[in-house]
Amino acid sequence: MTPVSRAHLPSPHYEPDVPMSSAAAEFRDTMQKLCTDRFRDAPTIVLQRRGHVYTGGRAGRDVYIVRSGLVKTLAVAATGKRCLLSIFVGGDVFGEISLLGQQRTETAVAISRAVLCQVPAQRFLSELSERGQLEQLLAHLGERVLSQQNIIVDMVTLESERRLAARLLLLAQHIGARDGYRLHIDARITQEELAEMVGTTRSRVGFFLKRFRQAGLVDVRARVLAVHEQRLSAFVEHCS
Repeated sequence: MTPVSRAHLPSPHYEPDVPMSSAAAEFRDTMQKLCTDRFRDAPTIVLQRRGHVYTGGRAGRDVYIVRSGLVKTLAVAATGKRCLLSIFVGGDVFGEISLLGQQRTETAVAISRAVLCQVPAQRFLSELSERGQLEQLLAHLGERVLSQQNIIVDMVTLESERRLAARLLLLAQHIGARDGYRLHIDARITQEELAEMVGTTRSRVGFFLKRFRQAGLVDVRARVLAVHEQRLSAFVEHCS
């Protein structure tokens, strides 16, 4: 296994990129406003950590908008092995397969206490159509597809340590809070959940995180994971 070294890592003194595109941020804001305005009469679901939103194998008629908290979607193989697909935060929409009237293949579970807005799929589409925002929805879903494709490529082409680095980087850019050149993930993401993201074991994730900390790629304090964005990005690119 190639050592994780500081030698190939850039200096922390740089102007950080914006982790989320303006279009993505705008879409999240739009969804939050729809919850409080047009969908204020829609059912509100409150879940504690590990509470299930829905399970795979059932038809879905609703989409869900995260008002607060975190929700993950995962697929479970016939062998029982679990694969974490995505993590959603405030303003994110999930359960979109119901827009096609298809059976859900994934299970959605709260990672933290989560408040959700439950909207019938047809009402959701009609509202966005009336507001001229269907194109915005399609662009958002298209970005999600591209992200999933990149993850699939990483799963096939990268060894587990680099897969973890790549997923940590994406996760931090999606749900992390900017603090200079670092992104802080305040949410409680367990090593088991990280293992589900990259298809490895919890013990291997713990080993890799230790190496990342020693190399200055990440830091963990008071259960908050701080990701050095540029260093972790350089590590993934250098090892690819």
